[in-house]
Amino acid sequence: MTIPLVVGVDGSEASLEAVDWAADEAARHGLPLHLVYAAAGDHEASAVISAASERARERAHTVPLSNEVLHGDAASALVDKGRNAFALALGSRGLGDLADMLLGSVSLAVAARADCPVVVVRGAPDHREGRFGNIVVGVEEGEGSDTALQFALREAHVRCCRLTAVHAWNPSSRTLTTRPAPSWYAMEAHRRPPSQVLDDALRGLAERFRDAQVSSRVIEGPARRALLDAASGADLLVLGARRRQGYPGLQLGLINHALLHHAPCPVVVVPQI
Repeated sequence: MTIPLVVGVDGSEASLEAVDWAADEAARHGLPLHLVYAAAGDHEASAVISAASERARERAHTVPLSNEVLHGDAASALVDKGRNAFALALGSRGLGDLADMLLGSVSLAVAARADCPVVVVRGAPDHREGRFGNIVVGVEEGEGSDTALQFALREAHVRCCRLTAVHAWNPSSRTLTTRPAPSWYAMEAHRRPPSQVLDDALRGLAERFRDAQVSSRVIEGPARRALLDAASGADLLVLGARRRQGYPGLQLGLINHALLHHAPCPVVVVPQI
């Protein structure tokens, strides 16, 4: 059985935008779509899931569709569903979030804990509906970006669009670091020229998707600003996330947090395998 693309819905406009995005994505990949509404009680649950299902059918009527209402903590329920999913798609804000919050608490919690890629669907329609023909992926030193690069290359292949791999570097951070006991690989990575970091990361992976149009950008400066600038002309921003040593969940880090809150397009957080 093909694993589904799972969407978390709650009746908010942001979650319905996530349904639209996920319906298009499921059609591109030939995946079934599974809608999940995690509710504390039965109040309006049937109406919410029915409305979301109808929207998905109208958007992609050939995609196999199923839905489910779960009870309990929304983040925990979605993380559990993500253990057997192609990806989890979520709106950037939910009904219960404060008006001035840039990212909903459930979306942030799921992005930090899920075992599968998590897509936070955000941005204007131009960015959500694939009008730029460009995907951006952030590439860091070391081994943290491999799975994210694979996801981004596959996505560019399916969409028949460009992939822009961005590596930002700061000269001072290459000589001064507070990271504890770096591995031999990480120490070697810090000695490589920035352009070689990108070349090494893409070597081999790009061979699997020969028709993908891949370009590389090495930018001197903060990664947050470099990726936000690149995402201004992107349909999707793909980020990697490391596993935290000795703790469940992922190490999102300050850069991923900032991009989840401020990116102008949908953001995918891909756990490192």
